[in-house]
Amino acid sequence: MPLSADFPLRAGPLQAKPHRVGKPWSLLSQALAGSALGAFLQIVPATAAPTTIPAQQPPQDTQKTPSNAPKPPANARPLPAGTPPNLSSNGGVSDSEPVTYLANHESYDKTGLLVLKGNVRIWQGGQAMRADKVIYDRAAGTITALHHVALTQPDGTIAYTERAEFSHGMKDGVSTASYARMKNNVKISSSGTRRNNGRVTDFSNAVYTACPVCAQHPERAPFWSITARNATQDKDNQNLEFNHAWLRILGVPVAYFPYLPITDPSSKRHSGFLNFYAKPHDHYLGTVFSIPYFWVIDGHQDATFTPLVGTKSGPQLTVNYRNRFNNGYLNLTGAVAYDSLRNQPFYNAFGEPSYGGKEHGAQAYIAGRGEFNLSPHWRVGFNANRTTAANYMRDYSVPGYGSDALNTNAYLEGFGVGSYLRLDTQIYQGLNQGIINNKDLPYSLPRFTYDFQGEPDALGGRLTVHTTDFVILRDRGANDQRGELAFQWDRPWTNNWGQQWVLTARVDSMVYHATRMHEQPLYEKSGSHVSGQVQPTLALKMNWPFLRSFAKGHATQIFEPIIQLIAAPNTGSALHRQLPNEDSFAYEFTDATLFSLNRYMGTDRLDGGLRANVGLHQNWSWNGRSVDVLIGESFIQHPNRGGPAYMRYSGVNHTFSDPVGRIQMTPSRFVDVTARGRFNPYSKHFDYGEGLVSAGIPIFRVMAGYVYEPRTPYYYYYTPRTNRMDQSRVNNPFLGKVSELTGGVTGRWKEYSFAYYTRRSIARKQFVANGGTVGYSNECFTLNVYASRQNTYIGGRRPNVTVGFSVTFNSLGTFGN
Repeated sequence: MPLSADFPLRAGPLQAKPHRVGKPWSLLSQALAGSALGAFLQIVPATAAPTTIPAQQPPQDTQKTPSNAPKPPANARPLPAGTPPNLSSNGGVSDSEPVTYLANHESYDKTGLLVLKGNVRIWQGGQAMRADKVIYDRAAGTITALHHVALTQPDGTIAYTERAEFSHGMKDGVSTASYARMKNNVKISSSGTRRNNGRVTDFSNAVYTACPVCAQHPERAPFWSITARNATQDKDNQNLEFNHAWLRILGVPVAYFPYLPITDPSSKRHSGFLNFYAKPHDHYLGTVFSIPYFWVIDGHQDATFTPLVGTKSGPQLTVNYRNRFNNGYLNLTGAVAYDSLRNQPFYNAFGEPSYGGKEHGAQAYIAGRGEFNLSPHWRVGFNANRTTAANYMRDYSVPGYGSDALNTNAYLEGFGVGSYLRLDTQIYQGLNQGIINNKDLPYSLPRFTYDFQGEPDALGGRLTVHTTDFVILRDRGANDQRGELAFQWDRPWTNNWGQQWVLTARVDSMVYHATRMHEQPLYEKSGSHVSGQVQPTLALKMNWPFLRSFAKGHATQIFEPIIQLIAAPNTGSALHRQLPNEDSFAYEFTDATLFSLNRYMGTDRLDGGLRANVGLHQNWSWNGRSVDVLIGESFIQHPNRGGPAYMRYSGVNHTFSDPVGRIQMTPSRFVDVTARGRFNPYSKHFDYGEGLVSAGIPIFRVMAGYVYEPRTPYYYYYTPRTNRMDQSRVNNPFLGKVSELTGGVTGRWKEYSFAYYTRRSIARKQFVANGGTVGYSNECFTLNVYASRQNTYIGGRRPNVTVGFSVTFNSLGTFGN
């Protein structure tokens, strides 16, 4: 039977009379400790049914009992003849399921009432009830449970009461003080409860909270609670409605609500208004207010309507539609707005004037994605993003703004044993005004990718096949088509000396057809032609790891020389002319690509020539700590004919390349260090470097990072708006030095936390961004206050300061911006 532990807020010993308990110490404990019919009635829509079921009896519940619901033991007995009481008229309990019970004593009094005493337990469907005493009146159709009544529901809710009386098929009931523990640690109590027709429950002097209540000091108020003159729980609409309610923090009233509706904690999906969004000051919209409405269409689809109003611009309506199918999903978001802001022309990052910032009036955007499985091996999907104007996305902070472009694609994917296939289309819309022109952007119709990896053959090698073929079209610029086929065969083995060898044979082949090659982004001399390239590559790589232990076997050291020889035809810049280039604008020579066959980011350009790569890898590990180091260099027979020596800062401009290296250290659990770079011995400067340091303990931790590169890849891609370009400007692209320092501090102490970050461009001698947040969080409440300043100019967006806050009440939601 229920013990005192079942009543966590009850104070004092039991009185002489078994049905009385000690007096609680506070309003909340008084309401919570006495009983639980408030929740008992809201969760227990069942009762003793009269001998004859009335005509208005609701139809039988056909829901199945949850598998984790309490089940009666094998020795439980059914109630005596007559229509059994239905302990629930909703929730996972069927009217047709039998009611069984166990009790220490049972008897009939002289009026014919069935009286069960002593550890009475009753089961029906997915719920179980305990009480000291139960009186069942079959003639009147009532059931009364007395003393230490506890009810466990299929959803895990546990309700407590000292006395509960039901009538009319258990659809109606009354009780005095009540208490219940629901999902998400929600608790509700009241001084009196009335249940009507099994669906609506009224609470008097209700107290609602999701905060834990101290068992040692139940007189203390919870961190937050809602107290109301009365509250109503509507099971059909899945609502909890409070009238004349106060939100209290540590027992102090801070906000009054004449009417406050919230979603029932037991509801998984529920139609209704969501938490509002308010922002006192927005740079473009002024004071902003929004309150979304969530609509549950059926069990697998829903929609959210979000109106937004601002004092500086016109309103916006956003609609999000979601649908989950058996074989896929669909998620569509669209918005319409009237943007009344008239933007002024601005200068882009290159100092060029831009006049693309005048869009205003009726605007819209759509963002959608979907994916559907056609079979276990095939699926189709799409990702659509489109807007009428980039300024509209900026003004209304539409997700996706800040990126260079919006991408739209549709694809077909196939999966096999060791194989993958993808056929897709790609369309882009530029957002960074002043730099990206939509007519210059490519679109692929279509793009085909296939990869295959075979099983080990008779020689112990493994064959892989790869192809990426596409058709690239531009409204203004070069159009080209590529067909590619690459074969690679790898044969690994280990000899008796412990040397690990890998022999690689690879053949890359491409055929191109291009038109308007003299336009961007190729700027070649020839207007159009068909061309191609075939490059065989043979490579042999050896890793020779040496392992030793020290510190009496508690530490290990790995010393590993690495040597790689690569032979391929020379493919210098002369051979690259007249070949389109869509995927190989960037060349990366770092520790990560030291042993790569091709260091271009794509395959339109290939590394060639006879070259050797050497490296030395060492690792020390002890007691969960480690130091890992790699240094290496490349040797190129003919750098001017076999590689990208014509590219500035490539690192492979000479026979002996720039050395590259990496170090990762975790000397203790309080410090992490990672650094990598490339040093040019000819200019005595680092041409690339980055580092990250993190040190401290959870209560206070500092992070710092630095990155340096003589050129900015983004600037490297940029070309002036012209149909033709002289060769000198092509070979001398705009170079913007990257030299940035980032830093941050985080900390957490008990329920408090803070964080600060900064990013400064040393090359431009200005801060890029600064910001921080301070927060408090406990089991039921979270408060965050943040501030940030962005100093970047994106599409004419000027630097601005943002200050905001968010308050989260567990089970109620998040408020703020």
